[in-house]
Amino acid sequence: MNNSELETLLSDLMALPAENEWLEFKEAKNGHDFGDIGKYFSALSNEAHLAQKECGWLIFGVKDKPREVVGTSYRKSRESLDRLKHEIAEKTTGRLSFQDIFELDTDEGRVILFQIPPAPAGMPIAWEGLFYGREGGSRSGLNIHKIESIRKKIYTDWSAVEVPEASLEDLDIAAIEAARIQYKIKNPLKVSEVNSWDTATFLDKSKITRRGTITRTALLLLGKEESTHFLSPSNSTVTWILKNNQGDQVDYHHFNIPLILASDAILAKINNPNYRFITRNSLFPAEVPRYDTYVLREALHNCFAHQDYNLNRKINIVEKESELILTNAGSFLPGSIEKVISDDCPQDYYRNPFLSAAMVNLNMIDTTGSGIPKIYKKLRARFFPMPTYELQIADTVKLTIYGHIIDENFTQILAQRTDLNIFDIILLDKVQKRLPISKDQFTKLKKLKLIEGRYPTPHLSVIISQKGDNKASYTKNKGFDNTYYQDLIIQFIKQHGEANRKDFEELLLDKMPDFMSANQKLVRLNNIINTLSKKTEQISNKGSKKFPRWILSE
Repeated sequence: MNNSELETLLSDLMALPAENEWLEFKEAKNGHDFGDIGKYFSALSNEAHLAQKECGWLIFGVKDKPREVVGTSYRKSRESLDRLKHEIAEKTTGRLSFQDIFELDTDEGRVILFQIPPAPAGMPIAWEGLFYGREGGSRSGLNIHKIESIRKKIYTDWSAVEVPEASLEDLDIAAIEAARIQYKIKNPLKVSEVNSWDTATFLDKSKITRRGTITRTALLLLGKEESTHFLSPSNSTVTWILKNNQGDQVDYHHFNIPLILASDAILAKINNPNYRFITRNSLFPAEVPRYDTYVLREALHNCFAHQDYNLNRKINIVEKESELILTNAGSFLPGSIEKVISDDCPQDYYRNPFLSAAMVNLNMIDTTGSGIPKIYKKLRARFFPMPTYELQIADTVKLTIYGHIIDENFTQILAQRTDLNIFDIILLDKVQKRLPISKDQFTKLKKLKLIEGRYPTPHLSVIISQKGDNKASYTKNKGFDNTYYQDLIIQFIKQHGEANRKDFEELLLDKMPDFMSANQKLVRLNNIINTLSKKTEQISNKGSKKFPRWILSE
């Protein structure tokens, strides 16, 4: 919206006689509590759904009684406001966040208009696991009647839609046979019974068809490739792309229905040689396939089951030298990986419930909620890096699976510290990948003596590294104190008479800790030079500020 449209919108909202279920005004002159914003997000989203509104509004900088603009200083920078979208998504159902955040400068002061999307049909929105609603203009817990009203709202399960134009002739014979085999593996007590079923009966019993009618699920899992037109405009393609170390595409292949057969063909494309590594609690090297078969299959089948086929996008698998990146369309409904692991049970809501149920019957996925936790347990047992889920990309889930050791120290920790829980390991995995962790998480790992260094760039603890006889690696991570670097500069100038900035960079930068970024190393170098020249006055600049020539002070 432009300023004129925002002014009109604000005027219209302020003209309403009172706050209501989907509208809240807050003065927020000097800021506002983050948790309180999250609770209002949940309440206004749920109530906007129930009121059949396109959105709810939370407005900062406006006093409600009397209704007037007073201005707000909340998060003055645009970058900080945009970051709020991610922060809210971290704690809401389905990672729902603001539809948009608008700023409007008026003569009376700055106003922020938070546009909140209505809760999706069938899915009330919680904040930190609790549902909120409104009673008139007051926030409260969302009562059970409203919760059930949202949950019972009719929505279309894409995968359950019947396709009466299609018939058994449009299904692949080999795919149906593969489905029978997997169904019998899943249900060993029914083998003789399954053998007596004809094709139509088997498809109904395994919940792939409905009363003999072909469904989109049947076509997706078992359909002939030439039957894809029945699924149009939805895209059923899975694309495998091979890239070299420079990021150039060197090979690719498109796979299509039937997905039950495509699954094995895709996995066969992935290069999976044996990988050797040594843990220090063993004298012999471990040798395992680069990728665990269960992890690959579970990750791929999750893409099939949870793809948002209404978005008409492909599933992509990018293979690099020792990494696999899988992306599928649709938000991550549980909200966070930590929630999936902590709950360790089926989630309340599935994007494609009919398809998911069929895939369970065909032994392709597990809806007990153990799939993702089992991936983490498998990788922990292999002493490999944990998978990286990127959930902040709009309508996309991106998963990276690692086929190599990133940091030997991480591997040694997993081998030695069998007492660590999976959440501690996930935090350590973030440390080895240089991903951000919170101050509280940093403190927790510090107390466990698993990391050292300063926040926000810690490294593995000296205790772990020394136990693993990896002192050289530890020193490279920890670096040296500033006195060491200062002595090197003094000795250099003594030997060569003078030095310029480039001399100092070549002398010191590669000796600084590995965890530091290039910019952080340059900042540290500046501080070392300033200490020698201004505080201790051991060196002097006989050149210019732009082209310094450092010599020893008299």
